Formats: sequence, C-alpha cells, structure tokens
Amino acid sequence: MHRPGRVWLLDDTAMIDLPDASTFAVLLADRKWLLAAAVAGLSGLVRGFSGFGGALIYMPLVAAIYDPRIAAVTLLLIDFFSSAPFTVRELKRCNWREVLPISAAMAVAVPLGTMALVVLDPIVLRWGMAILVLGLLAVLVSGWRYRGEPRLPITIGIGLFAGFGAGAVQIAGPAVIIYWLSRGNTAATMRANLMVFFMLCGAVIVVSYFVQGLFAADAIALALILGVFYLTGIGIGARFFRGTSDQLYRRVAYGIIAVAALLSLPVFDQLRP
Repeated sequence: MHRPGRVWLLDDTAMIDLPDASTFAVLLADRKWLLAAAVAGLSGLVRGFSGFGGALIYMPLVAAIYDPRIAAVTLLLIDFFSSAPFTVRELKRCNWREVLPISAAMAVAVPLGTMALVVLDPIVLRWGMAILVLGLLAVLVSGWRYRGEPRLPITIGIGLFAGFGAGAVQIAGPAVIIYWLSRGNTAATMRANLMVFFMLCGAVIVVSYFVQGLFAADAIALALILGVFYLTGIGIGARFFRGTSDQLYRRVAYGIIAVAALLSLPVFDQLRP
C-alpha cells in the first residue's frame, strides 16, 4: 500500500516524501531550527542586496547545524521559489548573450554534482570548493582583468564548474561571479545576469534532485519554515540595493566571497554550535 503523504511514480518508487503535522512537530521541538532561521534571514538579506552570496553563507552554516543534504535541498527549495518573483523583472535587464551559453554548460554538469552529493564525502567537496574560490578571488582582487571577448571554451568551463558546484553543494556562484565581474558590467546588469542564471540553475537542480530522490519530508518541512525568514531577508536586501554605486557593489561582492569561503572551511566546524 502507498503511505499517505508520498508522491509515487508509476513503478511505485517514492521520489518525494510530503511532510505532515508530525514532521513539523519534530522539527520545531529541536531548537536548532532557530539558529538555522537566523542563518536563513542573513542569507536572504545578502541575496536580495547583491543578487548572489546567499548560498555561500547558508550552505556551510546550515550543513553544520543539520547535514549537507538537508542544507542543499532546503536551500534549493527556499531560494528557487522565493527569488522567482524578484527575478522575473530582471529577464529584460540581463545580457542573454552572456547568460545562455554559461547556463547551457551548467545544465550538463548539474547531474554530475548531484551524484557527488549522494556518493562522496562532503568534507572533500567543501575543501576543494573553498580553496578554489579563495584562489580565484586572489586573482581578481590583484587587479587582473580578462580584456578580450569571452571565448566559448572558457565560458563552457566556467559553466561546467558552476553546474557541478550547484548540484553538489548548492554553490554555483563564485566562478561565474568572478568571470562576469571581470567583464566590467554595471552593477545593475551584473545583478540581473546572476539572478537569471540562478533561476535557470535552480530549475535544472529541481529536476536532478527529484530524479535522485532527495526531496525528503523533513527537508521540505524545514524549507517551508526557513523560507519565511529567507524571503523577508531578500525583500530587505533588495531595498538596500537601490542607488548602490558600482564601486560599493564590487566591494560588497568581494567581501561576501572571501568571508563565505573562509567560513566554509571544515577546519572551523568544531567552533560552530
């Protein structure tokens, strides 16, 4: 017999566990959800202001509070559905010649990243991501800029890396951000590009996580709880963005990347609650 609260496919394989009242009761009885709610609010604030950075704060901290799979699934559900209304108006502002090629490459690599989330030690993934992000940031802050036209092999490589990171640890942004920041776009165009890219990325990951059966009842319930705080943060952050100079925007972007990459280092896990 099929258990209530589940969505089944034709072969009777449960792909999604839907939460019920008892699921919420168990989650709320453990007070660590309050700490996760604070992280969600801060992540949403940063995401709404800059168009990126939410995952860089949310993933390492919520993964430490719960576990990487819970963090990845909840962030996907929260960010994808809560940011969509804010992203629609950016569709006409983004540079589609930059967004489409990198998004196509991303879509190819997301399933590989999802497989890594399922089978690999998340500590290994976190070390690799953090070290690479810090290295790329050092190059960017040094003043180096890519002056030529974007080349397709470079764009594809960035997209593949972003897709793998998105599928594995919900971190698609660093390589794409550094690549596009070096292009000299205005803050408004940069923000629009990122928001549209993340929306497309989220759609691909939803399908990939569904296929892998990662949508468990506790993760869905926690996403509904934390989503309220995340969405509130996005709204506040979007208000702060109005009138922001390009120089301030870039400084905030660099700071977010650096701090988040350092916070994600597993060596600090023992210092977290």
